[in-house]
Parts: sequence; structure tokens; C-alpha cells
Amino acid sequence: MPPQDMTTVSSPSRGAAPENPGPEHVLDTLQHQVAVFARRAEQTRLGGVGQVRNSMDRAAYLLLNRLDLEGPMGVKALAAGMGIDSSTVTRQVAPLVDTGLVKRTSHPEDGRAVVLQLSPRGQARLDEVRSSRRELMSQVTDGWSEEERDTFCALLTRFNGALAARQAAHQTTQAG
Repeated sequence: MPPQDMTTVSSPSRGAAPENPGPEHVLDTLQHQVAVFARRAEQTRLGGVGQVRNSMDRAAYLLLNRLDLEGPMGVKALAAGMGIDSSTVTRQVAPLVDTGLVKRTSHPEDGRAVVLQLSPRGQARLDEVRSSRRELMSQVTDGWSEEERDTFCALLTRFNGALAARQAAHQTTQAG
């Protein structure tokens, strides 16, 4: 069992868990563990295993992944699908284009429009990072049953979906 420090205790403010933890304690623990997860994910960049070169920053990974899963698309469509501003996508895509991971091409129906597409080099790099991250996830959850992995994945997906819906609703209220 890993040593307990301020990043692993169950409650940031109460020390030991109370005998009958209530909803407030659970929510305190949840928000604390999400914060710890975010910090650890950034520290390791969830880079997987093996050489440091398998690491990729979050923005690059998410952009390359979306282009791989959904195919070529314009900046506005990419931004909308990721729930971020077009200017942010433009800024994040620039180094990916400069390093040859993404290529800009003309839209097949409207030659004036630009479409972003995963390059063969980008596909190879994404495959390498995915494989490395898959191995990391395997190692981190090594003692888990398949059911525990499935449950964790389902709950984390649901949690991320709820956060995305909340963000979208907030953006709609801000725009209106």
C-alpha cells in the first residue's frame, strides 16, 4: 500500500474518516481526489511507460485523438467538438502543424476553406502514445478485476460527460 500523505488521505480537512460519513464528507473526498488526480496526471502527463519521448501534452493528445476518431475538419468544428474557443484550437494546432503531426489541406467541397487532418507521422505518434498510455493504465490497475476497470471507466466517462454538459450550459448562459 502506498504511503499516505496529503495527496492520499480521504478527506482534506477532517483527517480520519468519520464513522458515518455523510454526503458532505463524500463530496469533500471526491473534490479532493479529483484535484489530486489532475495534479498527478499533469505531473506524469499520463505519458505512459518507457522513455519520456512517449509523453505528449494533454492538448496535443486530445486534438490528435479527435482528428483520428472523426476525420479531417475545420478549426470551428474541432473547437465546437472539444468545447473550446476557435482561437485556442488555432494556437494549439500551430505546433502540431509545425512538427508535421497535423497537415492543413483544402476543403474538398470549398477550396477556400482549410481543413485539419492527421498526418501519417501524426498517426504513428498518436499510436505510439496510445500504446504507452494503455500499458500505463494496465500497470496502474493491475490488481483490479475486469469488472472494477469497467465500472471505473463507466463512472469516469459519466463524470466527464456531466462536467462537459455543465460547461456547455454555462457557456450558453454566458452567450445569451
